[in-house]
Amino acid sequence: MKYNFRIKGIDCANCAAELERDIQKISGVKSASISFMTEKMIIECEENEKDEVIKKIQKLVKKEEPDAIMKEI
Repeated sequence: MKYNFRIKGIDCANCAAELERDIQKISGVKSASISFMTEKMIIECEENEKDEVIKKIQKLVKKEEPDAIMKEI
């Protein structure tokens, strides 16, 4: 299932691309894409793994981009 997020506060397009690659490595994530220009992130994972996957993504985002804010839309 796909989930959409607004992600604000990423420093640059390269940072967004690196974050996207790191998110794709998280267990349970089938796919992930981040658009720096539109400040949107789409992740795909199993519905029953959603909560755990999102917790891992939030932890990674805070580590890589401390000022970034992620919110499901």
